[in-house]
Amino acid sequence: MKPARQNTEAEIEAFSTVCQRLGGFDGRLSAEWCDGFLAALAAGPKPLPIAQWLPAMAGEAYERAFADPEDQAAAEQALATRAAALAVQLDAESIDEDPDALRLAPLMYVWDEAGRQEAVEVDGLKPEEAAGLVTGAEWADGFFAALQAFSADWRADAGEDSMAAFEELLAQVHALRLAEGSEELIEHIQAVYGDEGADRDRLIDEACYAVQDLRMWWVDHAPKPETRRVEKTPGRNDPCPCGSGLKYKKCHGAAA
Repeated sequence: MKPARQNTEAEIEAFSTVCQRLGGFDGRLSAEWCDGFLAALAAGPKPLPIAQWLPAMAGEAYERAFADPEDQAAAEQALATRAAALAVQLDAESIDEDPDALRLAPLMYVWDEAGRQEAVEVDGLKPEEAAGLVTGAEWADGFFAALQAFSADWRADAGEDSMAAFEELLAQVHALRLAEGSEELIEHIQAVYGDEGADRDRLIDEACYAVQDLRMWWVDHAPKPETRRVEKTPGRNDPCPCGSGLKYKKCHGAAA
């Protein structure tokens, strides 16, 4: 079993600095949002190269924030280092060996009442807007943004029971986006936890377990590779398939 790799403080600082610069050109690209995006990729049906996921995640903001080639290389390294750590945390074999272990360690800003009040007084948010500032919401937003960006890959095809389990796991992550005290969150907690209830810390833990279970779900429901159709090579004395009327050995098979 691979130990759940944790990034060093220097690596997290480098990652956060890159995301902060990206956020100057696209306000949604915070470290928390990007971390959720990368976690979804690590949990998904297949690994993706950075050349594919970076444009989907950052769009034009990346080239605007990092125009210098050396600067760009350092930024890519910081992002790739965080993505690699998440991939190890969501290593399917390790999860399978100890499914009760919580391996995923997301980057989330901790919101409390004092923080929400400060957002109203200092940042000028309306109270109803500040109510939506809850721990894990931005991370979950990034997670679902990745699902949307690679929706074709995440188009699951399985039996009814398996699809129901798939949707339940996504619902656990989506719960992090729900405002404290909202009707939707109350209904979710009642449906999943009953009278026992759940606080924000438990919702975060269950969302992390759900992401780990999504990784295992995709192992069990991996997309089937496309079947390659290989045409049979004509015999040397057969008519050439190009339609010339010549024998294959006198036409396209001459060089064979």
